[in-house]
Amino acid sequence: MASGILSRSLSLLKSSTFLPSTKQPQLFSSSFNQKKTFYYQSAPTYFSYKLVASVTCRMNSSRLATFSTQSVSSNEPVVSVDWLHANLKQPHIKVLDASWYMPNEQRNPLQEYQVAHIPGALFFDVDGISDRTTNLPHMLPSEEAFAAAVSALGIENKDGVVVYDGKGIFSAARVWWMFRVFGHDRVWVLDGGLPRWRASGYDVESSASGDAILKASAASEAIEKVYQRQAVAPITFLTKFQPHLVWTLNQVWKNIEETTYQHIDARSKARFDGVAPEPRKGIRSGHVPGSKCIPFSQMLDGSQTLLSNEELKKKFDQEGISLDKPIVTSCGTGVTACILALGLHRLGKTDVPVYDGSWTEWGGHPDVPVSTSEA
Repeated sequence: MASGILSRSLSLLKSSTFLPSTKQPQLFSSSFNQKKTFYYQSAPTYFSYKLVASVTCRMNSSRLATFSTQSVSSNEPVVSVDWLHANLKQPHIKVLDASWYMPNEQRNPLQEYQVAHIPGALFFDVDGISDRTTNLPHMLPSEEAFAAAVSALGIENKDGVVVYDGKGIFSAARVWWMFRVFGHDRVWVLDGGLPRWRASGYDVESSASGDAILKASAASEAIEKVYQRQAVAPITFLTKFQPHLVWTLNQVWKNIEETTYQHIDARSKARFDGVAPEPRKGIRSGHVPGSKCIPFSQMLDGSQTLLSNEELKKKFDQEGISLDKPIVTSCGTGVTACILALGLHRLGKTDVPVYDGSWTEWGGHPDVPVSTSEA
Protein backbone atom coordinates (compact mmCIF):
# COMPACT_ATOMS: atom_id res chain seq x y z
CA MET A 1 0.00 0.00 0.00
CA ALA A 2 1.38 3.39 -0.96
CA SER A 3 2.10 5.96 1.72
CA GLY A 4 -0.55 8.55 2.60
CA ILE A 5 0.73 11.29 0.36
CA LEU A 6 0.98 8.97 -2.63
CA SER A 7 -2.39 7.32 -2.11
CA ARG A 8 -4.04 10.74 -1.84
CA SER A 9 -2.32 12.00 -4.95
CA LEU A 10 -2.46 9.01 -7.30
CA SER A 11 -6.14 9.73 -7.89
CA LEU A 12 -5.10 13.08 -9.31
CA LEU A 13 -3.65 11.25 -12.30
CA LYS A 14 -7.21 10.47 -13.40
CA SER A 15 -8.42 14.04 -13.04
CA SER A 16 -5.35 16.23 -13.22
CA THR A 17 -7.13 19.56 -13.50
CA PHE A 18 -4.14 21.36 -12.05
CA LEU A 19 -1.81 19.96 -14.73
CA PRO A 20 -1.30 21.15 -18.31
CA SER A 21 -3.58 19.35 -20.76
CA THR A 22 -0.79 17.64 -22.64
CA LYS A 23 -0.19 13.90 -22.69
CA GLN A 24 3.56 14.28 -22.76
CA PRO A 25 5.87 15.87 -20.19
CA GLN A 26 5.95 19.57 -20.91
CA LEU A 27 9.00 21.78 -20.68
CA PHE A 28 8.39 25.41 -19.88
CA SER A 29 10.57 28.26 -18.77
CA SER A 30 10.42 29.42 -15.21
CA SER A 31 9.07 32.80 -14.21
CA PHE A 32 11.92 34.74 -15.76
CA ASN A 33 10.93 33.50 -19.26
CA GLN A 34 14.48 33.86 -20.42
CA LYS A 35 17.77 32.05 -20.17
CA LYS A 36 20.47 33.58 -18.09
CA THR A 37 24.01 33.77 -19.37
CA PHE A 38 25.62 30.48 -18.45
CA TYR A 39 28.84 30.77 -16.51
CA TYR A 40 30.46 27.44 -15.75
CA GLN A 41 32.78 27.12 -12.80
CA SER A 42 34.99 24.10 -12.73
CA ALA A 43 34.86 21.86 -9.69
CA PRO A 44 37.06 19.11 -8.25
CA THR A 45 36.89 15.39 -9.33
CA TYR A 46 33.70 13.39 -9.73
CA PHE A 47 33.18 9.73 -8.84
CA SER A 48 36.17 7.44 -9.05
CA TYR A 49 36.26 8.01 -12.77
CA LYS A 50 35.79 11.11 -14.87
CA LEU A 51 32.49 12.05 -16.42
CA VAL A 52 33.38 14.23 -19.38
CA ALA A 53 30.96 15.33 -22.03
CA SER A 54 30.38 18.18 -24.37
CA VAL A 55 27.43 20.31 -23.28
CA THR A 56 25.94 22.98 -25.49
CA CYS A 57 24.15 25.92 -23.86
CA ARG A 58 22.42 28.82 -25.63
CA MET A 59 23.56 32.21 -24.45
CA ASN A 60 21.44 35.35 -24.30
CA SER A 61 23.39 36.64 -27.26
CA SER A 62 22.17 33.57 -29.25
CA ARG A 63 25.74 32.40 -29.59
CA LEU A 64 26.47 28.76 -28.80
CA ALA A 65 29.08 27.94 -26.22
CA THR A 66 30.44 24.48 -25.57
CA PHE A 67 31.57 23.43 -22.11
CA SER A 68 33.33 20.34 -20.90
CA THR A 69 31.67 18.98 -17.79
CA GLN A 70 33.96 18.59 -14.82
CA SER A 71 33.56 16.42 -11.79
CA VAL A 72 32.65 17.08 -8.18
CA SER A 73 34.09 15.36 -5.17
CA SER A 74 32.11 13.37 -2.62
CA ASN A 75 33.93 15.57 -0.08
CA GLU A 76 31.80 18.49 -1.33
CA PRO A 77 28.16 17.92 -0.31
CA VAL A 78 26.43 20.25 -2.79
CA VAL A 79 26.43 20.99 -6.51
CA SER A 80 25.34 24.21 -8.18
CA VAL A 81 22.34 24.54 -10.49
CA ASP A 82 24.77 25.45 -13.28
CA TRP A 83 26.65 22.19 -12.74
CA LEU A 84 23.45 20.15 -12.74
CA HIS A 85 22.16 21.90 -15.86
CA ALA A 86 25.41 21.04 -17.64
CA ASN A 87 25.31 17.40 -16.48
CA LEU A 88 21.57 16.74 -16.45
CA LYS A 89 21.62 14.33 -19.39
CA GLN A 90 24.57 12.29 -18.20
CA PRO A 91 23.43 8.62 -18.16
CA HIS A 92 24.57 7.95 -14.60
CA ILE A 93 23.14 11.09 -13.00
CA LYS A 94 19.82 10.54 -11.21
CA VAL A 95 17.90 13.54 -9.89
CA LEU A 96 15.45 13.22 -6.99
CA ASP A 97 12.80 15.69 -5.86
CA ALA A 98 12.73 15.03 -2.11
CA SER A 99 10.46 17.90 -1.13
CA TRP A 100 8.77 17.56 2.26
CA TYR A 101 7.02 20.16 4.36
CA MET A 102 5.88 20.56 7.95
CA PRO A 103 2.22 19.60 8.43
CA ASN A 104 1.22 23.17 9.35
CA GLU A 105 2.50 24.44 5.99
CA GLN A 106 -0.34 22.61 4.23
CA ARG A 107 1.71 21.94 1.11
CA ASN A 108 1.50 18.74 -0.91
CA PRO A 109 4.98 17.93 -2.27
CA LEU A 110 3.75 15.33 -4.76
CA GLN A 111 1.23 17.71 -6.30
CA GLU A 112 3.89 20.40 -6.53
CA TYR A 113 6.25 17.89 -8.13
CA GLN A 114 3.63 17.11 -10.80
CA VAL A 115 3.12 20.79 -11.54
CA ALA A 116 6.83 21.60 -11.90
CA HIS A 117 10.06 19.67 -11.39
CA ILE A 118 13.55 19.54 -12.84
CA PRO A 119 13.39 17.61 -16.15
CA GLY A 120 13.79 13.88 -15.58
CA ALA A 121 13.67 14.11 -11.79
CA LEU A 122 11.98 11.33 -9.82
CA PHE A 123 9.92 11.88 -6.68
CA PHE A 124 11.40 10.58 -3.41
CA ASP A 125 8.70 10.24 -0.76
CA VAL A 126 10.35 11.14 2.55
CA ASP A 127 7.38 9.88 4.56
CA GLY A 128 6.90 6.77 2.42
CA ILE A 129 10.51 5.54 2.33
CA SER A 130 10.66 5.04 6.07
CA ASP A 131 10.50 2.57 8.94
CA ARG A 132 7.03 0.99 9.17
CA THR A 133 7.59 -0.46 12.66
CA THR A 134 7.46 2.85 14.56
CA ASN A 135 4.98 5.66 15.12
CA LEU A 136 7.76 8.23 14.83
CA PRO A 137 7.60 10.17 11.53
CA HIS A 138 9.80 9.22 8.54
CA MET A 139 12.38 7.24 10.50
CA LEU A 140 15.23 5.50 8.71
CA PRO A 141 14.06 2.24 7.08
CA SER A 142 15.95 -1.03 7.28
CA GLU A 143 18.74 -1.74 4.83
CA GLU A 144 16.59 -4.21 2.93
CA ALA A 145 13.68 -1.78 2.72
CA PHE A 146 15.84 1.12 1.53
CA ALA A 147 17.49 -1.08 -1.12
CA ALA A 148 14.08 -2.23 -2.35
CA ALA A 149 12.70 1.32 -2.53
CA VAL A 150 15.70 2.81 -4.29
CA SER A 151 15.79 -0.12 -6.72
CA ALA A 152 12.11 0.53 -7.53
CA LEU A 153 13.10 4.09 -8.43
CA GLY A 154 15.63 2.69 -10.91
CA ILE A 155 18.74 3.83 -9.05
CA GLU A 156 21.91 1.71 -9.08
CA ASN A 157 25.17 1.91 -7.14
CA LYS A 158 27.01 3.26 -10.17
CA ASP A 159 24.71 6.30 -10.28
CA GLY A 160 25.48 9.74 -8.96
CA VAL A 161 22.43 11.09 -7.13
CA VAL A 162 21.50 14.77 -6.92
CA VAL A 163 18.73 15.59 -4.44
CA TYR A 164 16.74 18.81 -4.29
CA ASP A 165 13.62 20.20 -2.62
CA GLY A 166 11.12 22.99 -3.07
CA LYS A 167 12.48 25.26 -0.33
CA GLY A 168 16.16 25.55 -1.26
CA ILE A 169 17.96 23.31 1.19
CA PHE A 170 15.58 21.59 3.58
CA SER A 171 14.40 17.99 3.26
CA ALA A 172 16.94 17.24 0.49
CA ALA A 173 19.64 17.13 3.16
CA ARG A 174 17.74 14.34 4.91
CA VAL A 175 17.79 12.16 1.77
CA TRP A 176 21.47 13.01 1.20
CA TRP A 177 22.14 11.68 4.72
CA MET A 178 19.99 8.56 4.13
CA PHE A 179 22.00 7.55 1.07
CA ARG A 180 25.24 8.04 2.99
CA VAL A 181 23.96 5.99 5.94
CA PHE A 182 23.44 3.12 3.51
CA GLY A 183 26.91 3.41 2.02
CA HIS A 184 26.32 5.52 -1.09
CA ASP A 185 28.73 8.48 -1.09
CA ARG A 186 28.02 9.60 -4.66
CA VAL A 187 25.18 11.83 -3.54
CA TRP A 188 24.86 15.62 -3.50
CA VAL A 189 22.29 18.25 -2.57
CA LEU A 190 21.36 20.81 -5.21
CA ASP A 191 22.47 24.12 -3.71
CA GLY A 192 19.44 26.39 -3.53
CA GLY A 193 17.11 23.65 -4.77
CA LEU A 194 14.21 24.20 -7.13
CA PRO A 195 13.86 27.93 -6.30
CA ARG A 196 17.47 28.54 -7.36
CA TRP A 197 16.99 26.40 -10.49
CA ARG A 198 13.97 28.43 -11.56
CA ALA A 199 15.52 31.77 -10.63
CA SER A 200 18.44 30.84 -12.89
CA GLY A 201 16.05 30.63 -15.84
CA TYR A 202 16.31 26.89 -16.33
CA ASP A 203 13.37 24.88 -17.64
CA VAL A 204 11.09 22.82 -15.44
CA GLU A 205 8.93 19.91 -16.48
CA SER A 206 5.29 19.12 -15.84
CA SER A 207 4.37 15.43 -15.74
CA ALA A 208 1.00 14.55 -17.19
CA SER A 209 2.30 10.98 -17.59
CA GLY A 210 2.05 8.81 -14.48
CA ASP A 211 5.33 6.90 -14.92
CA ALA A 212 7.30 8.84 -12.31
CA ILE A 213 4.39 8.78 -9.89
CA LEU A 214 4.01 5.04 -10.34
CA LYS A 215 7.72 4.63 -9.58
CA ALA A 216 7.29 6.59 -6.36
CA SER A 217 4.32 4.41 -5.47
CA ALA A 218 6.30 1.27 -6.32
CA ALA A 219 9.07 2.41 -3.96
CA SER A 220 6.61 2.81 -1.10
CA GLU A 221 4.95 -0.53 -1.89
CA ALA A 222 8.35 -2.25 -2.01
CA ILE A 223 9.00 -1.10 1.56
CA GLU A 224 5.59 -2.38 2.66
CA LYS A 225 6.41 -5.78 1.17
CA VAL A 226 9.78 -5.93 2.91
CA TYR A 227 8.20 -5.23 6.30
CA GLN A 228 5.48 -7.79 5.57
CA ARG A 229 8.19 -10.28 4.55
CA GLN A 230 6.88 -10.59 1.02
CA ALA A 231 8.97 -11.04 -2.11
CA VAL A 232 10.07 -7.86 -3.87
CA ALA A 233 11.34 -7.15 -7.38
CA PRO A 234 15.04 -7.72 -8.15
CA ILE A 235 17.33 -5.45 -6.15
CA THR A 236 19.60 -3.23 -8.25
CA PHE A 237 20.92 -1.12 -5.38
CA LEU A 238 23.11 -2.75 -2.74
CA THR A 239 23.48 -1.14 0.68
CA LYS A 240 26.33 -1.06 3.18
CA PHE A 241 25.05 0.26 6.50
CA GLN A 242 27.21 2.92 8.20
CA PRO A 243 26.13 2.73 11.87
CA HIS A 244 28.41 5.58 12.93
CA LEU A 245 26.19 8.05 11.02
CA VAL A 246 22.96 7.38 12.94
CA TRP A 247 22.29 7.59 16.68
CA THR A 248 19.57 6.16 18.90
CA LEU A 249 17.97 7.50 22.09
CA ASN A 250 20.24 5.31 24.22
CA GLN A 251 23.37 6.75 22.61
CA VAL A 252 22.17 10.30 23.27
CA TRP A 253 21.35 9.44 26.88
CA LYS A 254 24.76 7.86 27.38
CA ASN A 255 26.44 10.93 25.90
CA ILE A 256 24.81 13.19 28.52
CA GLU A 257 27.04 11.53 31.11
CA GLU A 258 30.13 10.94 29.01
CA THR A 259 29.99 14.21 26.97
CA THR A 260 32.19 12.62 24.30
CA TYR A 261 30.20 14.26 21.52
CA GLN A 262 29.15 17.89 21.24
CA HIS A 263 25.38 17.78 20.72
CA ILE A 264 23.91 20.45 18.42
CA ASP A 265 20.16 21.00 18.08
CA ALA A 266 18.92 22.47 14.77
CA ARG A 267 15.52 23.65 16.06
CA SER A 268 14.65 27.30 16.66
CA LYS A 269 16.04 28.94 19.79
CA ALA A 270 12.54 29.38 21.23
CA ARG A 271 11.76 25.67 20.93
CA PHE A 272 15.21 24.78 22.26
CA ASP A 273 14.72 27.07 25.27
CA GLY A 274 11.29 25.61 25.92
CA VAL A 275 9.46 28.94 25.61
CA ALA A 276 7.69 27.95 22.37
CA PRO A 277 5.41 24.91 22.16
CA GLU A 278 6.33 21.92 20.05
CA PRO A 279 4.31 21.54 16.82
CA ARG A 280 3.38 17.95 17.70
CA LYS A 281 0.99 17.16 20.53
CA GLY A 282 2.24 15.33 23.58
CA ILE A 283 5.87 16.45 23.16
CA ARG A 284 7.54 18.26 26.07
CA SER A 285 9.33 21.54 25.43
CA GLY A 286 13.03 22.04 26.00
CA HIS A 287 16.23 20.31 24.93
CA VAL A 288 18.61 17.46 25.67
CA PRO A 289 20.76 18.41 28.70
CA GLY A 290 24.16 19.69 27.63
CA SER A 291 23.19 20.30 24.01
CA LYS A 292 23.64 23.61 22.19
CA CYS A 293 21.38 25.34 19.70
CA ILE A 294 22.36 26.32 16.16
CA PRO A 295 19.16 26.72 14.12
CA PHE A 296 19.51 25.08 10.71
CA SER A 297 18.75 28.40 8.99
CA GLN A 298 22.15 29.65 10.12
CA MET A 299 23.77 27.23 7.67
CA LEU A 300 22.15 29.02 4.72
CA ASP A 301 22.25 32.44 3.11
CA GLY A 302 19.28 34.51 1.94
CA SER A 303 18.95 32.51 -1.27
CA GLN A 304 18.86 29.22 0.69
CA THR A 305 22.29 28.11 -0.48
CA LEU A 306 24.94 26.65 1.81
CA LEU A 307 27.31 29.17 3.37
CA SER A 308 31.00 29.22 2.51
CA ASN A 309 33.56 27.40 4.64
CA GLU A 310 34.59 30.61 6.37
CA GLU A 311 31.02 31.64 7.18
CA LEU A 312 30.08 28.17 8.40
CA LYS A 313 33.10 27.93 10.67
CA LYS A 314 32.22 31.30 12.16
CA LYS A 315 28.72 30.06 13.06
CA PHE A 316 30.09 27.05 14.93
CA ASP A 317 32.83 29.10 16.59
CA GLN A 318 30.23 31.54 17.91
CA GLU A 319 28.49 28.73 19.77
CA GLY A 320 31.71 27.27 21.13
CA ILE A 321 31.64 24.18 18.90
CA SER A 322 35.09 22.75 18.24
CA LEU A 323 35.60 21.09 14.86
CA ASP A 324 38.39 19.06 16.44
CA LYS A 325 35.95 17.14 18.64
CA PRO A 326 33.13 14.71 17.72
CA ILE A 327 29.70 16.19 16.98
CA VAL A 328 26.17 14.75 16.87
CA THR A 329 23.15 16.65 15.55
CA SER A 330 19.42 16.51 16.20
CA CYS A 331 16.26 18.55 15.49
CA GLY A 332 12.51 17.91 15.63
CA THR A 333 12.11 14.76 13.50
CA GLY A 334 15.58 14.16 12.03
CA VAL A 335 15.19 16.38 8.94
CA THR A 336 16.88 19.71 9.64
CA ALA A 337 19.59 18.04 11.75
CA CYS A 338 20.87 16.80 8.40
CA ILE A 339 21.37 20.42 7.27
CA LEU A 340 23.80 20.86 10.16
CA ALA A 341 25.52 17.64 9.06
CA LEU A 342 25.65 19.03 5.52
CA GLY A 343 27.39 22.19 6.68
CA LEU A 344 29.81 20.23 8.84
CA HIS A 345 30.55 17.94 5.89
CA ARG A 346 31.63 20.99 3.88
CA LEU A 347 34.04 21.79 6.72
CA GLY A 348 35.57 18.31 6.53
CA LYS A 349 33.51 16.71 9.32
CA THR A 350 32.27 13.79 7.24
CA ASP A 351 31.46 11.46 10.15
CA VAL A 352 28.74 13.44 11.96
CA PRO A 353 25.88 11.21 13.19
CA VAL A 354 22.25 12.35 13.26
CA TYR A 355 19.94 11.38 16.12
CA ASP A 356 17.17 9.91 13.98
CA GLY A 357 14.31 10.08 16.50
CA SER A 358 15.38 13.60 17.53
CA TRP A 359 13.13 15.71 19.76
CA THR A 360 9.90 13.96 18.76
CA GLU A 361 11.27 10.80 20.34
CA TRP A 362 13.17 12.41 23.21
CA GLY A 363 10.50 14.93 24.18
CA GLY A 364 7.81 12.27 23.95
CA HIS A 365 9.66 9.85 26.22
CA PRO A 366 8.60 10.24 29.88
CA ASP A 367 11.76 8.80 31.42
CA VAL A 368 14.52 10.93 29.88
CA PRO A 369 15.77 14.27 31.25
CA VAL A 370 14.76 17.56 29.64
CA SER A 371 16.36 20.98 30.17
CA THR A 372 14.85 24.40 29.55
CA SER A 373 16.35 27.88 29.41
CA GLU A 374 15.11 31.18 30.81
CA ALA A 375 13.33 33.36 28.26
